[in-house]
Order: sequence, then structure tokens, then C-alpha cells
Amino acid sequence: MSGAAGPGSAHEAAERSWIASRGRALSGDLSVPGDKSVSHRAVMFAALADGRSRIDGFLEGEDTRATAAIFSAMGVCIEAPSPSCRIVHGVGIDGLRAPADVLDCGNSGTAMRLLAGLLAGQRFDCVLAGDASLSKRPMLRVMAPLREMGATIDSDDGERPPLRISGGRPLRGIAFDSPVASAQVKSAVLLAGLYAQGETAVREPRPTRDYTERMLAAFGWPVEFAPGEARLSGGHRLQARDIEVPGDFSSAAFFIVAATLVPGSSLRLRSVGVDPRRTGLLEALRMMGADIRETGRRDGVCGPVADIEVRHAPLHGIDLPEALVADMIDEFPVFAVAAACAKGCTRVTGAGELRVKESDRIHAMASGLAALGARVEETADGMLLEGGRLGGGRVDSLGDHRIAMAFAVAAQQAEGEVGIDDVANVATSFPGFEALAQAAGFGLRQA
Repeated sequence: MSGAAGPGSAHEAAERSWIASRGRALSGDLSVPGDKSVSHRAVMFAALADGRSRIDGFLEGEDTRATAAIFSAMGVCIEAPSPSCRIVHGVGIDGLRAPADVLDCGNSGTAMRLLAGLLAGQRFDCVLAGDASLSKRPMLRVMAPLREMGATIDSDDGERPPLRISGGRPLRGIAFDSPVASAQVKSAVLLAGLYAQGETAVREPRPTRDYTERMLAAFGWPVEFAPGEARLSGGHRLQARDIEVPGDFSSAAFFIVAATLVPGSSLRLRSVGVDPRRTGLLEALRMMGADIRETGRRDGVCGPVADIEVRHAPLHGIDLPEALVADMIDEFPVFAVAAACAKGCTRVTGAGELRVKESDRIHAMASGLAALGARVEETADGMLLEGGRLGGGRVDSLGDHRIAMAFAVAAQQAEGEVGIDDVANVATSFPGFEALAQAAGFGLRQA
């Protein structure tokens, strides 16, 4: 949890649970919270820009608030005139000031990895820390290329937070062939490149979401990018602008799958970001037989935005193409629920990255679904799922917000109540999930 959580928050996180059960057919028009990835980057780039930026649709989650608090600690004035709105008075690319204390990223791997790149080029020393979950996540994949650029970054065990970054180190641009398909790794290198001499280029084994590249361009930084590669040079400046944050596709995903699974459902999700590097879940569900339509498509600062209309449809199992995995990495938990409720077998491979998210999501979903009676076999980089009926039972989300919400969806098709433990971290990405889910038709309550 972020530093704003207050004393006792870890205890509360361990104690808080849900009871989920079958509700009614899902219906209505819903608006999900603002995109977390866009909200993080909007605050970062607005803080480094020259001038005043307004961010509407900002996600009021603990992760994104932690990012805003970090920039406030480095001398950026950030106002919150109303919920989901931030006014950021940028200090310029070279205007950040040394913080007085450790910079607390809370539960956010996005914040820590992107900030590691951005802060590697500052004049001052700083320390990036996080909660117990984030402190277990690997950071060497970011530290290694940043060190190649000239940064000095250390940690207690050589890999995991807290990260100690020494300031005043001149950075040089590199051509980096990333060994993993990770938008966070790519973004960290590009953000360090803002402060580096010469050109910084990143190539990926598979294309990942390009929010960093799109938003840098929107703030006026010259950047060239195409699927799987990006390049920029240092020595430019960012110009303030207003940002409208679209609905978070990862948050919409829980309602998309629930409406697909629950008979009689017909649901519309308003103004959701549908960048193709983010929406592999839609393609996977359509391959399984889902009835999903995008309407009112228009351009946004980080790619296309659309309303998503979903109706119930029976699903069948598939061999998930590995090419889709990077485009649905955050949606895997709820995809696994869809597969567990589909007819036939679903096979997932090439998803090893899931083992180093907020939890080991392959193991968490395999063990949780097995506890509800699913036939599931965990593999090194994925799983085999034989669809069928789910029963009631008790599962542990392991403090992972997406695992918790995925099992709330599973309960809508279970033949008994599902107890879901350790759900407090849902607030990191989807504040208000319970109320919105209940309004849409979920059976869901506090234990």
C-alpha cells in the first residue's frame, strides 16, 4: 500500500474479504475508472513539462495517487480541484528537486520501473521503495539497461526494491534489444533517454503497449515508434497540455467477461481505451465465440477510444495464440475464468511474464480455480484448462487486485458462494469496484 494508507493498513489488507455469488443478468451503461497506465504517465509528463496541464479522468486509485505524491515530494505543485481531476504545474525537464524522504511507490510496479528510468538522469540521489508485494518483484530487468546507459542503481539483494539511485551521473543513449516483451522495461529505458546524450532505441521481441511513446509525442517530445521498436534523443523539452484519460480497459475486462458468461446479460461500457496493444482479450474472447462490439470509435491521446457492447454468448476453448499474450498480460486472470467456464480445453503458452506480476498469476489462478473444482494443469509458462462447472469454495487473492476481481467474476457462474480473501489491494487500480459490480448485477458483499 502507499504511504497514504496509514497505520494498520497492512493488517486491514490481510483481514478484508468478499463473499461472491451468482447475481442477476448484467445490464446497463457503465463507466469504469480512468486508465491506470495513462494516469501514471499523464502526471509524470505533466510534471516535467513547461506550463500548466489539466488531467481529467485521472484514476483515483492508490497506485496513481502514490505517483502524484512522489512528484509533489520533488517540488511539483499538483492540485485536485475535484475527484478524477488534477492540475499539474510543470517544473520543466530539469526542474525536479531532491526529495526529503524515501519515494513510496506503494503497490505500483509501473511507477517504480518508470521512475527508475526518469530519476536515473537527475542531479540528486533518491530511494524508490514499495509495499511488501512490490518489494518482492524483480527490478534487474530495468536496472541492467539503465546501468548500461551510465546510471548507478543499487538494491539490497541486487534485484528487488528498495532501489537506491545516485544522481549526477551522465547518461548515454543505447540501442537496447529487450529480452522480454515489457512496456515497463521499454518505458524505463526511453525515459532515461530523455536525459541521455545521443539516441536511445529499444527493440522488443514482441510489440507491447505504446502509451509512453504516444504520450511523449503528445507533450511535444520528438519520438519515432512502430510496433516493437521506438527511438528518441535527449535535449528536448515537454510542453504542457490537457489530457482526457479514457476508461481503463483492464478494469472493463472484468465486466466484459462477466456479461459474456452470465445468461441474459447485455451491457455497455462507455469511453474505454481500445489501443490494439492493450486489447488482446477482445480478440481472444471473440475466438472463443463472444458477442462483443465496439461502437463510437474515436481517437484519444493514447490511441482509440470506444464504447464496448457485450451480450451473453456460450464460449468454447481455444489454443491462445502466443502473439496475443503481451497484449492481454493484465487480463490473464479474468481470461482464465472465461476459459474455466467455456466448453472444451484452453491452452495458454508463452505467458511466463505472469509469474512476476503482483503475484505469480499463473499459480494463483490455477490453484484458485482448482479450489472451485476446475480441471486445470499449471505449466512453466501457462496452463491447460478444461472448461466446466465451478463450485463454491474459498480462494486467496494473495493481495493481487486482478486475482481478487477475477474470482468475483468466477463466482457469477459458480454453484455456491465463493469466499475471496485479501482483497484490500483492489483499491490500487479500481476504487469503487464493489459498488459498480453490485449495480451491474454481481452478487458481491463484504465478508
